[in-house]
Amino acid sequence: MRAAVVDAFGPPEDLTFKDMPDPEPGPDDVVVDVTAAGVGFVDGLLVQGLYQVKPPLPYVPGNEFAGVISAVGSNVTNMQVGQRVMGTAPGAYADRLKAPALVCLPVPDAMNDAVAAGFAISYATALYAWRDCGKAQESETALVLGAAGGVGQAAIAVAKAMGLRVIAAASTDGKRKAAIAAGADDAVDYTQETWRDTLKEMTRESGLDIVYDPVGGSLAEAAMRSLSPGGRHLVVGFAAGDIPKVGLNIPLLKRCSIVGADWGGEIRANPALAVEQFTTLLAWVAQGTLVPAPVTTRPMAELPQALRDQLDRKLVGKLVMVN
Repeated sequence: MRAAVVDAFGPPEDLTFKDMPDPEPGPDDVVVDVTAAGVGFVDGLLVQGLYQVKPPLPYVPGNEFAGVISAVGSNVTNMQVGQRVMGTAPGAYADRLKAPALVCLPVPDAMNDAVAAGFAISYATALYAWRDCGKAQESETALVLGAAGGVGQAAIAVAKAMGLRVIAAASTDGKRKAAIAAGADDAVDYTQETWRDTLKEMTRESGLDIVYDPVGGSLAEAAMRSLSPGGRHLVVGFAAGDIPKVGLNIPLLKRCSIVGADWGGEIRANPALAVEQFTTLLAWVAQGTLVPAPVTTRPMAELPQALRDQLDRKLVGKLVMVN
C-alpha cells in the first residue's frame, strides 16, 4: 500500500509517500481500505512535533477516516468485510489502515464517505463541549470563534441541533457567509475594532451565554469579556498559535467560568462516552436534527499542501483527502 510517512518531525512539505506492507488485523481489529481521510489542525501540529503528544517515528499521520472493511480479526463479530465504516485511528493518510473494531462506526446510507471521514472528531468534540462541559441549554445564545473552519462549522451544526442561537465570528465576508450557510443565525467580523460593540448589540436582549473557542490568541480575552454573568468560555484549542494568558480578574468580575473541552483526553479517560456520543450524533443525523456541514475534497497526493493550508488557516469548512 501507499502511505504518507513522517520520518522526521518538520514542515508538512517534508512528507513523503512510500510503499509499505499491507496491515494485518489483530484479533480485535479490522483493516479498512481508506476512501477518505479528514484534515485537522492537530494533524499539522503532529507532523511538526509541535503537539503535546509525539508519536514514535516513523509514523503515518491522519486520525479520521472512512472506507470499506477488507479484513476482520478473529474476535470481531459485529462487523464484516465489505461494510462501510468511519472512525478515528492513527494512520489514515494511507491506502489501508488497521483499527480496533471498537473505534469504527457504520456509515449511514445517506452520508457519503467524504462527510463521514470528517465527522467523528469535530462533531463529538462539539457535543462534548456544548453538552458535557458547557451545560448548554435550549435557547441560549452562543458565540463560535473560527466559525468558518471545519471545527467551527461542526460546532454550529451541533449547537443548532441542541436548540442554541449561534453567532459566528469570522474574518472575511466569504467566511461569514459560509458560517451562515452552515446554520449560524448571525455573524460578526472580529477584525473590526468595534466588533464587541456589534456583538453587544446582537445580544442586547439575550445576553451571551457561551463562547466556543478553538482559536485562542487575542480573540479569547475579548470574547470572554463579552460574556454575560454566569457565562461559560469553552477552551477547545489554539488555532491562532498563541495560548492566551487571561487575567483571573475577568472571570471574577464577569462571574463567568472557563471550561476546558479536551475531547481526546476525556475519551482516553472514559472510553464509554464515545459510544454514547456517536449514538446520539448519528441518531440526530437520521432524524434530520443534525445536518453535517458540506466538505471539500482533494486527492491524497496533495496532502502536504493541504496540511500547510490548514495550518495557515486558509481553508473554509472541512477538508478531506480522498484516495
